Amino acid sequence: MPDLAQAPATPGTVSSTSGLPAAGWAALALAGCGGGGGGSGGATPPPAANAAATTTEATRFLAHAGLGTSLEQLQAVRTVGYAGWLDAQEGITPTQGHHAWMVEQGYAVDANINSFAGCDNTLWRKFLSSPDVLRQRMVLALSEVFVVSMAGLPVSWRGLILAHYVDVLEAHAFGNYRALLEAVTLSPAMGVYLNMRGNQKANTSTGRVPDENYAREVLQLFSIGLVELNTDGSLKDGRATDTYGQDTITGLAQVFTGWDFDGFSRTDFAWTSRPMAHIASRHSPGEKRFLGTTIAAGTPGPQALQQALDAIANHPNVGPFFGRQLIQRLVCSQPSAAYVGRVAAVFNNNGQGVRGDLKAVLRAVLLDTEARSAPSAAQTTRGKLREPVLRFIEWARSFKASSASNRWTVGNLSDPSTRLGQSPLRAPSVFNFFRPGYVPPNSALASQGITAPEFQITNETSVVGWANFAQSFVANGVGDVTPDYTPELALAADAAALVRHIIERLAANALSTDSEALIAQAVGSMAASTDAGKLNRVRAAIHLVLCSPEYLVQV
Repeated sequence: MPDLAQAPATPGTVSSTSGLPAAGWAALALAGCGGGGGGSGGATPPPAANAAATTTEATRFLAHAGLGTSLEQLQAVRTVGYAGWLDAQEGITPTQGHHAWMVEQGYAVDANINSFAGCDNTLWRKFLSSPDVLRQRMVLALSEVFVVSMAGLPVSWRGLILAHYVDVLEAHAFGNYRALLEAVTLSPAMGVYLNMRGNQKANTSTGRVPDENYAREVLQLFSIGLVELNTDGSLKDGRATDTYGQDTITGLAQVFTGWDFDGFSRTDFAWTSRPMAHIASRHSPGEKRFLGTTIAAGTPGPQALQQALDAIANHPNVGPFFGRQLIQRLVCSQPSAAYVGRVAAVFNNNGQGVRGDLKAVLRAVLLDTEARSAPSAAQTTRGKLREPVLRFIEWARSFKASSASNRWTVGNLSDPSTRLGQSPLRAPSVFNFFRPGYVPPNSALASQGITAPEFQITNETSVVGWANFAQSFVANGVGDVTPDYTPELALAADAAALVRHIIERLAANALSTDSEALIAQAVGSMAASTDAGKLNRVRAAIHLVLCSPEYLVQV
């Protein structure tokens, strides 16, 4: 743990890793939910879903379900309870879509045909300001499972097809997994990113064979994974048995032939917001076999696609494989088998005979006893490292950051030395920023076999980069995005009260008594006799909490 006693009384630029070692964070990371077993590991039982929550409970809930803890959101959760808040969020009409916003704001012009101009703007617009925070949190999670990245879209109007892809994720965030899988499969962005667009039947004279990229990744990453699983995510029959082999990839690759953009044009971008269309002459006409399914020779391409996606979506692995990743993105790094099993059971049947109901699955993740039970001192494995992009969004939402121009000029935050080391829809590959099974090597977590995905992008450079960038945006905002610290300024004369307020807002009272006292001591040493002095206190308090291990490791 960083020694806050060594922290300067006024914030200063971090120039080395002294006091902020990445390995120290790893040792502190409590990366499972409720321990390795099926219970809550001695945690305090959660309140009923409809009961009013305390401020601490509401803050913890919003860390899982929301994108920050504004005073309004805290009050809403405290008033109507968890289920009532979910009901209200699910009923919010989405704000203007990304594709439409980019067109309206003038980004759909010839000068941007080969650029992503406007993409970062519209992504930050929604993540930082849209009122449907639950949907936006789900979109962010889905974008890290069904990965498409600006790093792999070499096509005209690439910014618009990326915007449309995020619109697809948003439209299906509370829908059905099977419908989401089809929409993702036929989106122009995925068609380019994983080579399904333009995929053609075999040609024996030229040696051409169908491209296998999408066939492989839709199974490995988007649906069933590499090994057969029980409903609770454990290995079926206690051993690693492959879910598919090369024959399945070959069969599926033939299914995914014949698809291309619907009316591609460099002068008219209308096709960028339409699903891909099928060209029958390019489709493999023969019999196709995969995952125990056979599609008869001569079956038209669109029908073959439907049968294939049905077979994938109905595979018994999907519930535990997808459910575990959703738990990881929202709640904890290594959920217990019982937690995974309960979520997978809801995926398999929402209680009304419907499979893949994402709204029901999302509720199962967020309202599970292991998510809502308060952590206790007896628990030694719980929680997750907050990924950098969530830390930034939580700061912005918690302190009502706004864009004066409505252009949300935050930009690309991918540089780990000067920014976050992560930026939405900019993963380096289809394997996301970090893999769901990542275990930090040579660490206390590794000795226990605990997965901690976010540590894959955590190192000395990113740790220092976070501390420096956080100091900058807390003080000055980013681009034209600036915070409102009015409630905090009202408390600035009382350092202890100010720090207590910020810890409660950002970290759900997770900081130790010693850490809180050290931060209050540092903040209290700063003069507060002027408005400038009070603002410096507020900025210092927020910055120190954002850099504390107890905030960074969310429990």
